[in-house]
Amino acid sequence: PASVVGVLAIVAEPDVLTHEERTLADAIVSEGELALDRARAMEAREEAAVLAKNEQLRANLLRSISHDLRTPLTSISGNADVLLDQGSTGTAVLDSQTRRGMLLSIRSDAQWLNATVENLLAITKLEGGGMRLSTTLDDIVEEALRHVNPAVREHDLKVVACDEPALVNVDARLMVQLVVNLVNNAITYTPTGSHIVISISVDDGRVACSVADDGPGIAPEDRERIFESFYTANHGLADSHRSVGLGLSLCRSIALAHGGSIEVAAADPHGSVFTIELPAADVSFDKE
Repeated sequence: PASVVGVLAIVAEPDVLTHEERTLADAIVSEGELALDRARAMEAREEAAVLAKNEQLRANLLRSISHDLRTPLTSISGNADVLLDQGSTGTAVLDSQTRRGMLLSIRSDAQWLNATVENLLAITKLEGGGMRLSTTLDDIVEEALRHVNPAVREHDLKVVACDEPALVNVDARLMVQLVVNLVNNAITYTPTGSHIVISISVDDGRVACSVADDGPGIAPEDRERIFESFYTANHGLADSHRSVGLGLSLCRSIALAHGGSIEVAAADPHGSVFTIELPAADVSFDKE
């Protein structure tokens, strides 16, 4: 049904308007109606385009997840079956090194699945909105390091804290997931023994946290795209190996949702530096 979206009022004495003036008023109303119809149609097309894009993203997400989850699940199931069969036969078919390798593979796949589920839960929470409380980035980093990939023990990790409180108003769980993703990214794409440095700073109402490594680094052309969903550096679209490519995309979404930003730059002499910037929490109060 038609609805009234506007009213044209002409203040005048009764029967003062001439026929030409009434015709002009009718023409103005008609032009306004056409303009509003075009605006509504354009808005409807934009909404339809956004919905279509969201549906495409959901379809890509489901396709990528179903493809990538199948590989580690199959690996876990296969390795477990082999180990169970060996135990049931009562004979040592596999040597200790082979068994250890299979157990390590099961653990690695399980850890990757857990990280993927955490990212998906974070996406759900991000879409639904979360509670923001004042906390410090130091506490966020400390908590995040309890949940990073255990392979961090094979790297030299250092945290450089700030002299003043790096206080921010954030959803703590989402921000912890952001830091976990950045540290895990550094662990995954740098060789054993690499250095990872997490630095926290406060400057001019902004709080920054950077995760730097001295690995092989990221090519300039990849730096422009690594924050896209389903994209992984050096591999393009994450469709042929075990990675849905959600980690860095989620990092950007979390940073933006908190009024912040995230960027990547080359480290000196080699490696990468991911920097998160967030608004510092306002701790001022009114004095009576």
